[in-house]
Amino acid sequence: MILSDKRTVRRAVRAEIAKLSAEERSALSSQIFSKIASLEQIKQASVVALFVALPDEPQTADFIEQLSLQNKRVVTPRIEGEVMNFYDISEGVEVGAFGIMEPLATTPIDPAEIDVMVVPGVAFTRHGARLGRGKGFYDKYLSLSDFRAYTIGVCYPCQIVEELPSEEHDKMLDTIVSI
Repeated sequence: MILSDKRTVRRAVRAEIAKLSAEERSALSSQIFSKIASLEQIKQASVVALFVALPDEPQTADFIEQLSLQNKRVVTPRIEGEVMNFYDISEGVEVGAFGIMEPLATTPIDPAEIDVMVVPGVAFTRHGARLGRGKGFYDKYLSLSDFRAYTIGVCYPCQIVEELPSEEHDKMLDTIVSI
């Protein structure tokens, strides 16, 4: 029952995202990451975990560059079989699993080193619930025993819903940032 409900929500939210023009997505992304940059958790962070955005996600490239210019260590995910690990992007990126740009670094970062993690998703509630793409990579990572980072869900306004179907393994985020 929950699985089909999640599929329904994913389909509906993706349809709303598809209505946004490239210019709207770009403008919203700038506004979203401007808000994130002003958060005290980001200002104090040494290591920030981000995602390299897909076309339908808030665009992270400018924010990644901004954080790098502030001498913050930026790490992004790489999918390795059924597991997601985070790696420093200072050595560059290449196309990886699911067509997503992934870091070239070979040594994963210890989850305990991450201060803040910006998390993508398909849909969110204002209370921190998140619906991902369905593979469970982020829920598994957020469940690691030594993971302690402050978590920020990031989304366009059309991705915020009143409630989401949830299962025991679904992890709540500390805050959601949108416009």
